[in-house]
Amino acid sequence: MPGFERVRKLSSWRRISLSAWGRPNDPSVYGWLDIDVSRALTYLEQRSRETASRITITHLVGKALAMAIADSPDVNAIVRRGRHIYTRSTIDIFFQVAYESGGNLSGAKVSEANTKSLDQIAAELSGRARAIRSHQRHELSKSDSSLAFVPPLLRTFALRLLETAIYDWGLNLSWLGLPTDGFGSAMVTNVGMFGLPHGFAPLVPFSRVPIVLTIGEVRDAAVVEEGEVVVRPVLTVGVTLDHRLLDGYQAGRLAQRFCAIMRDPAAAL
Repeated sequence: MPGFERVRKLSSWRRISLSAWGRPNDPSVYGWLDIDVSRALTYLEQRSRETASRITITHLVGKALAMAIADSPDVNAIVRRGRHIYTRSTIDIFFQVAYESGGNLSGAKVSEANTKSLDQIAAELSGRARAIRSHQRHELSKSDSSLAFVPPLLRTFALRLLETAIYDWGLNLSWLGLPTDGFGSAMVTNVGMFGLPHGFAPLVPFSRVPIVLTIGEVRDAAVVEEGEVVVRPVLTVGVTLDHRLLDGYQAGRLAQRFCAIMRDPAAAL
């Protein structure tokens, strides 16, 4: 299938987990990361001045996640036909975009986010978000409008049929306005913009995305630094994982690399 390569060598746990669970509406694993972002905020402010772009913590989270996935490519995958794992050929991050004063939700996929700079990600996402919020044509607009006309009783069936056609049968439905792998490797959503200190988001079954990060509100918190308690700006990132694709080992590797980049992006980037 274009864009995917089947993983032939599976661990015993991976084979068991593929049989133990069905679609990713039940094997969710939740966790959170508290990250001191004092250096990150300084770095983002400096980069915004240098590039004349508005680079935010959301862009940094997406970039850090993409780089962490690049170091653990086995998590950049989908489960196909409920039994087989296929890895993606690129690392793409889907940023959820709120519009209509936060009353509606869509999103934009930044392809190959691990290879792009922060200002490139910021510029690309800003343009896509403007298109969504002004109801202009964007990657998901045709599929959004088409599903709106499907009767509610048939909508679940339609979503699952389209998901199966794209991911299990490998059909190219771009002629219907349906992008191939439109949600990418992982999702990022900012709940801090709604005043929430932290939160968790569910896996979206039809997206075949195994990782969802929720960005909370940056707040002052007590942090132990060299044996002293100090106040630092702390960001809580909620994490939802598909346990069929990520267990403690993969999650730990991913988290260590992600946190290292978030804590000191100047050194990492």
